Amino acid sequence: MEKSDASAAPQSAPGAEARFPYDRAAVERFRQAFPRARWSDERRSWFVPGKTAARRIQRWLAQEADLRAAHDDSKGRDAFAFDPLSSRYLEVADDLRIRTPYSRTVLEELRAIPWASWDDELRAWRVPFRSYEELRRHWPSIERAAHRAEPEERKRRRDASKHSEEYKAASLRYAERRRRRYPLPPDDLPPLGHAVATEQYGIVVFTEISGELADASKLVAFYPQLIGTNSDHVWGRWRRATLAELIRTWPARSPARLTERQRGWWQPTLPELRIARQKARSLARRRARPAGNAEK
Repeated sequence: MEKSDASAAPQSAPGAEARFPYDRAAVERFRQAFPRARWSDERRSWFVPGKTAARRIQRWLAQEADLRAAHDDSKGRDAFAFDPLSSRYLEVADDLRIRTPYSRTVLEELRAIPWASWDDELRAWRVPFRSYEELRRHWPSIERAAHRAEPEERKRRRDASKHSEEYKAASLRYAERRRRRYPLPPDDLPPLGHAVATEQYGIVVFTEISGELADASKLVAFYPQLIGTNSDHVWGRWRRATLAELIRTWPARSPARLTERQRGWWQPTLPELRIARQKARSLARRRARPAGNAEK
């Protein structure tokens, strides 16, 4: 049912307006429930007199919504019986229940289906039959994404990519990140113990300057700011900034200048801090969540 509402009318007599999509049977039911109602061509609505009219109209609209939902569910069941979906991810009960491996694409597709909802107890998405046509429209994408999210399929893709240049480059970047080191100009070092922004690792806290020289010629693939530089760099040790540190950090008034980005670190702006704080909160929630209680 399209948007319907009941609102106080401007007439001098107390009462309220009612609007709902035209349906001959619905109009008959409305006139039986409100025999004193009058139609207004100018306002394209019904006027129901009485001080309690708004409350009575809202109650009637709710009953109509339930009636329409039951009717649409019946039509959806007929459509399913005529042209059913068959999939290992779909179970038919009082409604349609979908269980798949975790996939962001599946979530986006299901959230686009009217009246679809996640049932925490069943650990499944529930879709009423009235939404069957919409589910059919989204189903190819859902099933494709669910298949790609299967553990065996994920492993197959990982194994197939291990010999690619992209995989090797990603492995090298990951190994470099795990070293928790960062090349810094010795004459322009960041303050230790304070959150600063970096191009590669986001907002971090430097904990130590080792004094060991970094070989720039071997590191430009990981640190583009070293391209074309002739000056020496030393290694700084870093860690991820905590949520408390991110909240305490005073933001820069303006984005980093080119010279600040070329040196490799700068004072973060408020938008940069907001993104980092959101990630830190999500990480804290994941760590606090009991094992085996992950949400969809």
